[in-house]
Amino acid sequence: MPIDDLGAQLTLPRPPARVVSLVPSLTEAIAAEHRYLLAGATDWCTHPRGLDVPRYRGTKNPDTAALIAAAPDLVIANQEENRELDVRRLRSAGVPVWVTRIETLAESFSSMRRLFEQALMVPVPDWLPRAEASWAQPTETRLSVVTAIWRDPWMVVGGRTFSNDLLARLGCRNPFEQHAERYPHTDVAGIEATRPDLILLPDEPYAFSASDGPEAFAPGTARLISGRALTWYGPSLVTARRQIEAALAG
Repeated sequence: MPIDDLGAQLTLPRPPARVVSLVPSLTEAIAAEHRYLLAGATDWCTHPRGLDVPRYRGTKNPDTAALIAAAPDLVIANQEENRELDVRRLRSAGVPVWVTRIETLAESFSSMRRLFEQALMVPVPDWLPRAEASWAQPTETRLSVVTAIWRDPWMVVGGRTFSNDLLARLGCRNPFEQHAERYPHTDVAGIEATRPDLILLPDEPYAFSASDGPEAFAPGTARLISGRALTWYGPSLVTARRQIEAALAG
């Protein structure tokens, strides 16, 4: 019997044919080669472009009543992105839910393989081994890098997170890695006190831009970067390494 990343058993009488994904990166991961399976997604599922499926609000506030009424064969969720309360509500109503837990690059690959093979019962997509190959060789430590994910209040990437592990693979040392919180609250002075070589400002979840973010720091210190490249696991991992390395190099 398939068991999800949190140890919950999944009982399906047959391979799922109508799947709702509540995780944007996993929506893209499924749609890349198994689009026919998707019967719903969240408003935040922006990739692939033009995905025409019913939407069930956001990752933190899904319309569980509508989901239960739709009676999908399977709902895909994530421990970090979705609420345990919503997962419990769906399961209590008889809707099977597969929950992923992804905090490292290695976990992203193994979790997605299990998702396709055990939960969806379909072949592993071609992009997955290509993504694994692109990240196979680590880079020696070279830069101290702080990654902000929000401002007012400022929040940064800490340890035990997918983004931290991704950057460590590229030789980046995170001054906030040992912080007790996975996404520490801080301020500009707190960030600058760590004396980072670079401060990365992704365009999600906070939409940092050329006019919103870099001006808070010394000129040349902050770099804008694709949030999808830094935080999504799925087909974006095939090209993410080149994108992040380009941002680090300036």
